[in-house]
Amino acid sequence: MILKFIKSGYQKVKRAFAKTGAMLGNKMRALFKGKIDEDTLEQLEQIFYEADLGVQTSVELTERVRALYRRNPALNADGLIAEVRQEIGKILSQYPPTLKDVSKTQLPMVILIVGVNGNGKTTSVAKLAKRMQDEGKKVLIAAADTFRAAAIEQLETWAKRHDIAMVKGVHGSDPAAVTFDALSAGIARGVDVVIIDTAGRLHTKTDLMKELEKIKRSCHKVHPDSPHETLLVLDATTGQNAIDQAKTFNQFTPITGLILTKLDGTAKGGIVVSIQQQLQIPVKFIGVGEAIDDFEPFDSESFVEALFE
Repeated sequence: MILKFIKSGYQKVKRAFAKTGAMLGNKMRALFKGKIDEDTLEQLEQIFYEADLGVQTSVELTERVRALYRRNPALNADGLIAEVRQEIGKILSQYPPTLKDVSKTQLPMVILIVGVNGNGKTTSVAKLAKRMQDEGKKVLIAAADTFRAAAIEQLETWAKRHDIAMVKGVHGSDPAAVTFDALSAGIARGVDVVIIDTAGRLHTKTDLMKELEKIKRSCHKVHPDSPHETLLVLDATTGQNAIDQAKTFNQFTPITGLILTKLDGTAKGGIVVSIQQQLQIPVKFIGVGEAIDDFEPFDSESFVEALFE
């Protein structure tokens, strides 16, 4: 059963990165069939950049290939590609992708979800809740994005459909108060996990900072060690803009992990590498489709495998 589950998850990741894999793997193989010279290496750097690996990673990987080829001109395409795969694997394996281990005496585990509206934040809350429920955990959702009535309604629909408990406030109510009520309810009901959805507006950074700080204070009041995780939801298709968003949020509240969404519709899956190298924050989950189960824990080995399929 476990092997089947892992295989199923890998297949989803493989499908999600089909475009990137085709672009990286096939283009690199085609490029290395001819003469390898400085022009070839410049084209290689462009291939990396087009896959959204970012300027820094693209330059470093190209330099690595250049040095390797100088030492061993007899290396074929497969050998050079294997080197690139190994280097990307090293970047991704530096940061543990697992959630913090919370002891039974510290339950419930509290996960704060932040991000800009439109990135798939509220949907990610529902998907994460469903996934943790499937793992046998008792989950409660806090609908603390009271700025958008649609966010509350969307979560309520997901929660009812999958029999997940939820605490909500009315549109426009204080999100910190909703958080306080949700954590209090979670402790009283003996739940294992409380997942908090928050507003994602970025119209003024000051308002965002104040609201997140107030929500975190509410967490501390009810459960002093919480939140145990603060996960930032990023839209993988936005490239460098996603990195800029992460830097902004990280200024206001330390981010412990990332959720990357919309990886099923982009040929730029290399953003995963760029984000982890620049921000040094682990990607913990990826969204690989629109269905409730199209949500996977990030696994660097499966990712690299799919990236060069």
